[in-house]
Amino acid sequence: MSPSLRGSDAGSDVGRTLRLARERLASSEGLPPGIEQDLLERHVASVPLLAILQTALLGLVMLVQWNADGSLPLRWMALGVAGLLPSLAAVALFRSRHGGSPSIGRWPRLFQFALAVMTLPLVVWTLAPDCGTCVPTIGEGARFVLALVWAIGVAFLGAHLAQAVAAGLLPLAIASAVSLAGGARFPIDVFETATLLAVAGSGLAAHRFRRSSIELLHHTAQREQLVAEVEIARTHFDEARARAEEASLAKSRFLATMSHELRTPLNAILGFSEVIMKEILGPLGNPTYKEYVGDIHTSGQHLLDLINEILDLSRIEAGRYTLNEEPVELVSVAEASIAFVQLKADAKNISLVGEFEQGLPQLWGDPRSLRQVTLNLLSNAVKFTPPNGRILLRVGWTAGGGQYVSVRDTGPGIPSHEIPIVLSSFGQGAAAIKSAEQGTGLGLPIVRALVELHNGTFELHSAVGKGTEAIAIFPHSRVLEVMPAMTELG
Repeated sequence: MSPSLRGSDAGSDVGRTLRLARERLASSEGLPPGIEQDLLERHVASVPLLAILQTALLGLVMLVQWNADGSLPLRWMALGVAGLLPSLAAVALFRSRHGGSPSIGRWPRLFQFALAVMTLPLVVWTLAPDCGTCVPTIGEGARFVLALVWAIGVAFLGAHLAQAVAAGLLPLAIASAVSLAGGARFPIDVFETATLLAVAGSGLAAHRFRRSSIELLHHTAQREQLVAEVEIARTHFDEARARAEEASLAKSRFLATMSHELRTPLNAILGFSEVIMKEILGPLGNPTYKEYVGDIHTSGQHLLDLINEILDLSRIEAGRYTLNEEPVELVSVAEASIAFVQLKADAKNISLVGEFEQGLPQLWGDPRSLRQVTLNLLSNAVKFTPPNGRILLRVGWTAGGGQYVSVRDTGPGIPSHEIPIVLSSFGQGAAAIKSAEQGTGLGLPIVRALVELHNGTFELHSAVGKGTEAIAIFPHSRVLEVMPAMTELG
């Protein structure tokens, strides 16, 4: 991600933090406005349920009163019905609002007032139990049951707004306290005390229920924020991947173009320098010129090898390296590779030994790639093995039924912390940097990539002063099993 993008992300994070802090300061309870809005909407959804509960309680009292003495406290009933109107009107106003989110500040006070009005029938019954037909006369026990059911309903249906719970329970508690203070007689004092306890317990339950709801909303908001951040991160990742793919495609096109442009003059340089070096058209007349031409030919060959290795690695990394697979004998590939590097080994008096298991079946693979794997490993071994050293090339079975190619040398070895470096593109260890041999640092990365294209694994084991062993392991699935001959049916 570019610095400008990182700067914009940091600026947006700071702006979001400041906005959230400002919203919490403006909140009456220190809650984010989104949570307060959600709590308010949940309370609005529960108000009709409270109205239904109130209506059911009023109807039940009227039914019990009628069955008891055939009378109906119509004025008390009318007060109860009238007490429902402010709550229903507040719900209607809230749902018909325009312009998105309402002002949080005024709506809780409106619903608080509406719920306090809804509690009036119980307050009147508590304060004026002997007014005759203005309140029911079915007894204090019925009034206590009614108060208990109402307190429980307010605690769980109105708990989303703390002000609403207080408005629904506090008037009833005050009325019961006034009745007790006025010298209520048995059993009224018992029911008033029980009512106070019921109101206190319901208030505590409402508080805990509200805290649980707030925590749940906090977790939901955090989860939604996390999902949004993951989506943003995935978008940034997709954009970065698209840019990387475009850059890789541009690199591949550049390398394909440059390979053609560089190989054409290189072939001419190599061809003409070889003609001059071998004096095919006549002697040079000056031995120094012949030495210079040899250096030109060697440098041109090194540059051509470098271009070929870069192109191979680029095609492998881009997924465009095609394996032309056919049955291959690893032993034959190893023997041909030994012959190819034998002259270099003899020049340094290095003993190059091959140990091959007999009767190995053929391997399904790309002959050119397998030859390049073996040659790269042998060339590295010859390059870093000191004079009079020894190189051992082995081909055989693995424990899992696959086949392997192993090259072990008596070179200086590689420190353990440098192994990841030498396996990376253009990576060279301390021994390679100090060596006079030319190298690009692409041999081992190409080997590992080619082995992995054959579903195999590449291992490099080394220690300072103990030499190095490079092992290319090919799986059992690539070994072509020899099927036994079928006997003729008699």
